[in-house]
Amino acid sequence: MAKIKVAHIITLLELGGAQENTLYTCEHLDKNKFDVILICGKGGILDTQTKNIKTYFVKELIREICPLYDLIAFIKIYKILKKEKPDIVHTHSSKAGILGRWAAWFSRTIKIIHTFHGFGFNDEQNYFVRKIYILAERLTAKITNKLVAVSYENISRGLKNKIGNELQYTMIRSGIKLQDYQIKIDVEKKKKEFAIINESVVGMIACFKKQKAPLDFIKTAKLVCNEKPDAKFMLVGDGVLRKKIENEIKKLNLEKNVILTGWRKDTNEIIKIFDVFVLTSL
Repeated sequence: MAKIKVAHIITLLELGGAQENTLYTCEHLDKNKFDVILICGKGGILDTQTKNIKTYFVKELIREICPLYDLIAFIKIYKILKKEKPDIVHTHSSKAGILGRWAAWFSRTIKIIHTFHGFGFNDEQNYFVRKIYILAERLTAKITNKLVAVSYENISRGLKNKIGNELQYTMIRSGIKLQDYQIKIDVEKKKKEFAIINESVVGMIACFKKQKAPLDFIKTAKLVCNEKPDAKFMLVGDGVLRKKIENEIKKLNLEKNVILTGWRKDTNEIIKIFDVFVLTSL
């Protein structure tokens, strides 16, 4: 019996839940039943983790809206799909989700699936930008066989914005490798890596983008530090809002209280030094 070929498409392999979940899925599909390819943009911190996956990097596939790059990315994805002839195309993230599904439709892929790990639109966006995103998702849902959400809230939000219909949706939660977090470490030694001695640590791990609201974390840090000046706040991650975060830290005089670690591959160890874990996602 011939194997089923699946093409996963995602915008960038940043260090985030959607990306790690996609890589995990690619690596763990039954190799006796499935052939897997991955199509993604280039320049993500997880690019090096694709060595065991047949991967096509499309440098024009970027997060930002850029008509020229988007057109080139669409054409390249379409050509890859025509060459590989997958039975299923499974897209992730907003940009890859829209370009990838239309490329799959034009290449006459049999089944098209999209996972909403989150939405590319939010209430803080410019009204017209937000409406364009919603309209694009509505139109693209019409050529999608199945819409996967990682939470019931995502399903509710999608239906509220008239993206797809109830029968299209199914909910599959993102998993984590529990064994990676069921470890013991020398907490004091780990704290010393960040020059933390006896202070309490409040931490957050996230990509620095609007949906994660990292600036709210900084504002919260200021409120706490007004009452507890020696408190330490650790923000693990990176992203497009980093400069704004750095400016807010300086503006609020929190340079001695807030630690920005950048992208880290030892988050399973860092989380062990948190006294309080915070997630400010919208």
